[in-house]
Amino acid sequence: MSKLLHQCVRQSLEEYFRDLDGEQPHALYDMLIQCVEKPLLQFVMDHTGGNQSKAAEILGLNRNTLRKKLKQHNLQ
Repeated sequence: MSKLLHQCVRQSLEEYFRDLDGEQPHALYDMLIQCVEKPLLQFVMDHTGGNQSKAAEILGLNRNTLRKKLKQHNLQ
């Protein structure tokens, strides 16, 4: 399953670079993390029925870190 996700990310990056048409990307790491993190948090919170302790466990995060990330993405 993770290989499939890896392939999707790689394909999206290839399309992104193709769309840049030779322009240099800027802050790619932060952009990618922001694009992935919010839907990941939303999905896991929905999956756990909003239970932050369960979500933190699934994500492998400290519950306080999860709360901070939820607040950063306006998901609280």
